[in-house]
Order: sequence, then C-alpha cells, then structure tokens
Amino acid sequence: MNSSVSFLIVLLCAGQTSGLAESKPLELKWPELAPLIQGHRIQLTLAGAQLRGRPVVVREDALVMDVRSASGGKSFQKGSVTIPRESVTLIKLERSRGDGGKKLGTVIGVLSGLGGYVTARANASSGVSIPLFLGLAAGFTVGGYHAGRGIDRRETLIRIVP
Repeated sequence: MNSSVSFLIVLLCAGQTSGLAESKPLELKWPELAPLIQGHRIQLTLAGAQLRGRPVVVREDALVMDVRSASGGKSFQKGSVTIPRESVTLIKLERSRGDGGKKLGTVIGVLSGLGGYVTARANASSGVSIPLFLGLAAGFTVGGYHAGRGIDRRETLIRIVP
C-alpha cells in the first residue's frame, strides 16, 4: 500500500506544479487569435473583472464570448458578451491533452483504496471492514481523478500585440 499511496502523492504534486513552470506569454496579432482559441475555454482579465467561458467569434473590432462565470467589481451577465478589441490584452487559454491522467489517477486511487482495505482487514474486525473499504476506495479514487485531471490540463497565456 505504501508504494501506491506514495505514487498518488507524486501525482498530486505533479498536478500542482503545472502553474509553477509557466513560460512567457505567446504573442499574437489579433487576426491570428481566432484559430487558436476556438473550441477551448478561455479566461480574460479586464479592468475590474475576470471572465471565464468560451469564445463564440473573433470579429475585426471585438471578441464575442459565452461567459460562464464572472468575478470582480464590474458586473457581467452570464451568456453572450461582446468585448471590445482594445480591452483584450491578455488571454489565458485552457486546453486538455486528453484524459489519460484522469484514467490513470482513478485506477491508482481504486488500487490504493483496495490496498488500504486489505491492510486494515488484516488488523481489524469484519464489522469495520466494509465501511472502511468504501471510505478508502472512494477517497483515493476521487483524489486520483483530480490529480490526473490536473496533469491533463494545460494553460497558455496569450498576449495580443499590435
């Protein structure tokens, strides 16, 4: 069990370090933006607000975005929002490399929970075994899934240049 728990901890740490190794922003001109961001989640930081959602269309003078969440002082409604081109200077593009990390993390989580159950079963009475197994398996599975999800996710900063 110790090796599987150790591996799960390594997965968790690897998922957390993706933000630490951020490189300098990718610099693009406005006409180059559309093919890169279409179909992906983006995050915009505007004066007084932060918007998350999906781009609908990149027009010559504006970005139309389907806002899923907004935070900050300036209020934005969820749904379709038109953002003037001059307001967009930095975009965080969120992409996924597939779901291999989620699958691997989930399997490792299940195996870790099973290993914890076998170890506890050898040292405890049978009345405690089933709830213990369910708790350990569920906890490790959820932890493994989220660690793998962090490994699968990639973020790219895009700076709009004139």
